[in-house]
Amino acid sequence: MQYRRHDTIAALATAPGTGAVAIVRLSGPAAQPICRAIVGREVRPRYAELCSFRDADGERIDQGLVLFFPAPNSYTGEDVVELHGHGGRTVSDRLLERAFTLGARGAEPGEFTLRAFLNDKLDLLQAEAVADLVASSSASAARAALRSLDGQFSARVAAIQAGLTQLRVKIEAWLDFPEEELAFDAAADCEAELDALLADLAALAAQAQSGATLRDGLTVTIAGPPNAGKSSLLNRLAGYDAAIVTDIPGTTRDPLREHLSLRGLAVSIVDTAGLRESADPVEREGLRRARVEVGRADRVLWVADVREPLAASLAAARAAVAGAPFTLVRNKLDLLESAIAHEPTSSGDTIALHVSALTGEGIDALIAHLHAVAGFTGDAPGTFSARRRHLDALERARGRLAAARAAIGGALELAAEELRLAQAALGELTGELTSDDLLGEIFATFCIGK
Repeated sequence: MQYRRHDTIAALATAPGTGAVAIVRLSGPAAQPICRAIVGREVRPRYAELCSFRDADGERIDQGLVLFFPAPNSYTGEDVVELHGHGGRTVSDRLLERAFTLGARGAEPGEFTLRAFLNDKLDLLQAEAVADLVASSSASAARAALRSLDGQFSARVAAIQAGLTQLRVKIEAWLDFPEEELAFDAAADCEAELDALLADLAALAAQAQSGATLRDGLTVTIAGPPNAGKSSLLNRLAGYDAAIVTDIPGTTRDPLREHLSLRGLAVSIVDTAGLRESADPVEREGLRRARVEVGRADRVLWVADVREPLAASLAAARAAVAGAPFTLVRNKLDLLESAIAHEPTSSGDTIALHVSALTGEGIDALIAHLHAVAGFTGDAPGTFSARRRHLDALERARGRLAAARAAIGGALELAAEELRLAQAALGELTGELTSDDLLGEIFATFCIGK
């Protein structure tokens, strides 16, 4: 994405299609003149005024509301105009065409928020939270995104940055003005400060991990032999008949994906064809797709008949998942003559659970297990939205701090450099040190009008 500061951009800020209202948004130095040409008069700042929108020949396009937000007190920090017309593609397309004729260009994905970031209205964590709020799949995820948008994540990062700055000042001042006869006598204090910063960073990383799980959820693939109850398990977790269930092997051909909320945890769950040898070319294609989904999953639920020996089920699962993380789900408890405990049990490095997809027995334990696998702690107070790149930056900062802690008693130059690199990693979070390529990648995920 090329940011051209002197361009005026325009885009539809509401969803395309039929609706009660369609909003065309403009931002940039020509936003006010374009507005004046469309409505035929000056518009008062921050007042919603009823007016007619007209084309170049003076023909009325629509009647609606216009709002003008002068720079710098606007979402983007530039002059911003919003034209609120009646919903429908024809009206909004004609308004956009008129704006383009008057000198605006179409906005790139996320360019309004990019301009807000570049004009210091938002830091990068807050800008990403805008997209997370729009895309939130649950009330918990929306609340977490709002906390990031309000600056809670940024404030935690800033506090650690401030501590690092104080520590660097102390060390680098001694490096610049050493007393030749005296050793560095603040090592113990610096070690204590580093320990405190490492503890703060670990707590922040744990909270960010919970926020990333809340945002991204978990991708789960249900796999196993035919007639083990895979589709029945999907239907039980979904709470409705998402998949066709029959006694005929090979009923499921294409992977069936459902997006569920399992007690607050967003889960994308895929039911796959029963894995077996087959001469049917259609079924073989279904088996190939099933194996692809197994490779993509964060977790594989390998469903097997509880009446089958545990060792045989484990051997079949390990051979099929090819190293993917999996949980053995021993299904059809309802067919056993005697009761069996259905809490999670361990078999080597594998968790085995006992359930009945038909009656629901053991499903609570399965859901709790998925929460634990995802590191999901629920919508805890203070949980904020986070992304994988945030976790990576926090981990790199932690590694640099640990290296500085190890060097503090000896090679101070090395400790100072590690502290600088830790600050650089944290600076990537808020956008203080961020490449243009990364900005383009981040904002390309936004919708056009945001």
